Amino acid sequence: MPYEWIRTEATDSEPAELHLWPYRSLPRKGFVIFIGVTSALIALPLFAALGTFVFWGLLPFLAAAVWGVWHALSRSYRQGELIEVLTIAAGRVDLRRREPNGKEQTWHANPYWIRVTLYPTGGRVPDYLTLKGEGREVEVGAFLTEGERKQLAGELRAAFAALQALGPTV
Repeated sequence: MPYEWIRTEATDSEPAELHLWPYRSLPRKGFVIFIGVTSALIALPLFAALGTFVFWGLLPFLAAAVWGVWHALSRSYRQGELIEVLTIAAGRVDLRRREPNGKEQTWHANPYWIRVTLYPTGGRVPDYLTLKGEGREVEVGAFLTEGERKQLAGELRAAFAALQALGPTV
């Protein structure tokens, strides 16, 4: 799952914390192996041309192909550095979204007035998941799959219900 509860229940001393991030199908080690294998396979035709002018004619194009694959995968990794952190404490809920470029967006609300909404249709994505409170509605986990958003909605409702069962703090 591309999200993880660091602490699942909020108490007076410890808030619940949820981290969400986009799914990465290729880990860093796999990235290195893929670039190495791609480089080796692209270099095979060069062995037949070693010591000829054809070698120097092919080399820049094959190097550009390897660089293009490396650049595309690196860019994908940079865009995958997005993270959302939802902190649920007794008197306050904070949602921080840090973009890959370092820009950070925040949202705060009182946990006793938050409504978890899952829109089956009509949102940017199917099963659009939002939190509404303090006069704003914010999206959570747009990068998750439909099933993951449904599961997360249930977990968020349970977390807020457990917090409301504790009662408000003064």
